[in-house]
Amino acid sequence: MSGPDTGWHVTEGAAARYVDGTLPEPDGWSVERHVESCAACAVRVSGAARAGAAGPVLADVRAALLADVRAPEPVRVPAARRLGRLWWSVGPALRGPWLIALFAVAAGALGLGYGAGYAGAGPLLLALAPVMPVAGVAVSYGRHADPLHEIAAASPSGGLRLVLVRTLAVLAVSLPVLTAAGLLLPAAHPPGPGPAAWLLPGLALTLAALALGGWIGCRAATCVVGAGWAAAVALPTAAVPGAATARLAEQLSLCFDNPAARTGWAAALVVSAALIAVRRSAYDRLETM
Repeated sequence: MSGPDTGWHVTEGAAARYVDGTLPEPDGWSVERHVESCAACAVRVSGAARAGAAGPVLADVRAALLADVRAPEPVRVPAARRLGRLWWSVGPALRGPWLIALFAVAAGALGLGYGAGYAGAGPLLLALAPVMPVAGVAVSYGRHADPLHEIAAASPSGGLRLVLVRTLAVLAVSLPVLTAAGLLLPAAHPPGPGPAAWLLPGLALTLAALALGGWIGCRAATCVVGAGWAAAVALPTAAVPGAATARLAEQLSLCFDNPAARTGWAAALVVSAALIAVRRSAYDRLETM
């Protein structure tokens, strides 16, 4: 056993003697130690073993193992378990007070419009609609909302992926409910934005809350975004005495139907989505969301 490179290598003769057991014990230990770090010598010893008396036995064992190895059968998840996973993934918002509040806002607007004959039911609904998804996001992820938050955040589907899944669930419920309520309301006097005019601002505010949540946490971010929207709508309306309904409708028209406003909402949506994508790893470490 010799070699010019690393001091020694296993020769063909030494490999054959190791396989048939005639190599002295100290040399056998050296061979075993050497083949752990030398691939060429390991191949040489393996070839000697296959060429020796044990070769047919090794071939039979290999063939038997390959015959027993089968592709694993696909695991069939019961339908009840799939529904349970889906129900867990969509988040606490759809299992808690937010869902009740959502339908209460829609039903309240309809009650004011038809039961009380209040002409400002439509503008009032439009003023509340953009922040309803934001509120749903606030209560759908985090220790304060989910008793399994630590487990969820540590799972492969946690972090931004879970935040987006629950946000989509909130939007999938709130958008049709609030838009349908707006369509069912009687026409406002004076007329204001259409019942679907809030969709772009609502999406932009929701993504803005998620983007800001990457820095300060989801709950704080939704409070900031909600307060900013309330100030943008309520303060100009309150600044003009009397005719609150007309003033609210006018302010919502400026926020929704103005071309510059629509451009701003679209830009805010794109910027927020880009920030979320750039800072996606931050959502894996958030403790306060």
